[in-house]
Amino acid sequence: MGAISSSLAVSHSSIAVSYLSSSSATFFLHYSPNLISNIIATLPTSRAPIFSNSPPSRRLPNDEAFLLFFARFIGIRSIRRNRRSARGVGSQTLPNLCQHLAGVAGELGVRCFGLEFAKRAGTSPGVGMVHAPFALLPMPIQEGFWKQACELAPIFNELVDRVSLDGKFLQDSLSRTKKVDAFTSRLLDIHSKMLEINKKEVIRLGLHRSDYMLDAETALLYQIELNTISSSFAGLGCLVSNLHRHLLNQHGKDLGLNPKRVPGNTAVRQFAEALAKAWKEYDNKRAVVMFVVQPEERNMYDQHWLSFLLKEIYPRGQIVAVVYFRAGYSPNDYPSESEWNARLMMEQSTAIKCPSISYHLVGTKKIQQELAKPLVLERFLEDEDAAKLRKCFAGLWSLDDSEIVKTAIERPELFVLKPQREGGGNNIYGDDVKEMLLKLQHEKNQEQAAYILMQRIFPTASLSYLIREGICHQNNAISELGIYGAYLRNNDKVIMNDHCGYLMRTKDSSSNEGGVATGFAVLDSIPIVTFKNLVGDSLTTLYLSANY
Repeated sequence: MGAISSSLAVSHSSIAVSYLSSSSATFFLHYSPNLISNIIATLPTSRAPIFSNSPPSRRLPNDEAFLLFFARFIGIRSIRRNRRSARGVGSQTLPNLCQHLAGVAGELGVRCFGLEFAKRAGTSPGVGMVHAPFALLPMPIQEGFWKQACELAPIFNELVDRVSLDGKFLQDSLSRTKKVDAFTSRLLDIHSKMLEINKKEVIRLGLHRSDYMLDAETALLYQIELNTISSSFAGLGCLVSNLHRHLLNQHGKDLGLNPKRVPGNTAVRQFAEALAKAWKEYDNKRAVVMFVVQPEERNMYDQHWLSFLLKEIYPRGQIVAVVYFRAGYSPNDYPSESEWNARLMMEQSTAIKCPSISYHLVGTKKIQQELAKPLVLERFLEDEDAAKLRKCFAGLWSLDDSEIVKTAIERPELFVLKPQREGGGNNIYGDDVKEMLLKLQHEKNQEQAAYILMQRIFPTASLSYLIREGICHQNNAISELGIYGAYLRNNDKVIMNDHCGYLMRTKDSSSNEGGVATGFAVLDSIPIVTFKNLVGDSLTTLYLSANY
């Protein structure tokens, strides 16, 4: 049945559900403007960044208010202030406390990004910070889709591991890409060297994130990509879940939203546990976990949060047991031969790599497209598991397919052209797809091997309130769900294979890009909802279940 054009009233007066069909579980969620105004009124009034470069004593009132506000939202009770303690704080104690919190708050996720214009904001914790952009209220997801995404995580973990062991498959699948993409070529060179010396990764660790969107037309959950390196926001995403539960505890009754429907998000703790278990398997109590990070990293606090929890689990030492990459996925991370030599040295070492070079290559766009071909998944997985993964695959094609390229030139709005790049901001959309395809056809060179075509997914937009730098923006927005997965294996023993929390990102529906650090999206969370069909096959009305 096609979409219904009229809005359908729901039992809660503050919510309306629109554009529903018998084959679709997509919907718009609208909140009463009066309720939104009441919630926004509880936000801090200052719009200035909290931690500037001025001395703490000159900015105590605003800094303290913001710190306590965000600390309360994310459940940091240790810095909660009451009247008694406030009267007992000396003139020197409070400045020192705020100065200390400038760094600690970043590690605890109270602050997220260093401001681009602030000196040392990307290198020194506590300097020039601004709060993480977040959605005021969570974006619901149907329970069936949530369960599906969580069920797929361990299967994708196992798939990555099995594909990584097939060196010939990786080399053959990326051989044409290697000829036209210098970055992929260098990664494959390192991989080739490991094959030549028969280097075996006995202990294999993967911290992954599979990203999905719900397509409004088909009511299917489609995978956008599988991240096998630097799967970010495990730390800050958990904190936004806590923030939304707090908001719904305060205002959920008026909104008709149950805070218990927002699932607990344990991604950062489970990532830390996976790193700690890998360290334990390495079996050297003097060893450390080494984070490889980018210079001038504005998103350092997501990394600090994981590091903070990891330090609670085991003591530090000197020998490197685990190399955890939060860099190395972009050509910008290798400005000279020194960086490539360092990557090769780490790959040759006995340290556990997260990811290893083979895990890294499994996450490339070309491998994603190869795995979507008929019968390829079945090389690595049992038929039942392969069928579950294939159900979430969107259309993926190489540019060798002349018919699909012709269709993409005629209808470019239905496709995304993706290069072999990670980190956001690299994909091609709309009329630019047509122009690039025509350019590649005209030049008749091998550069087309550096790209894949993907079916574009069109989620339903919902009215949302997105908060950046203390200012609330009202937008029609769409969301992308990421499910984290952790995998640890020692020889034939699987020590850990779990889904472990989620990342919800929401952005303006008019935006093609979806990065949080790049300013396009905000961090969000999800209440899980169920739908009841009250009319049968002639479905015209759906209600949010009473327990939402």
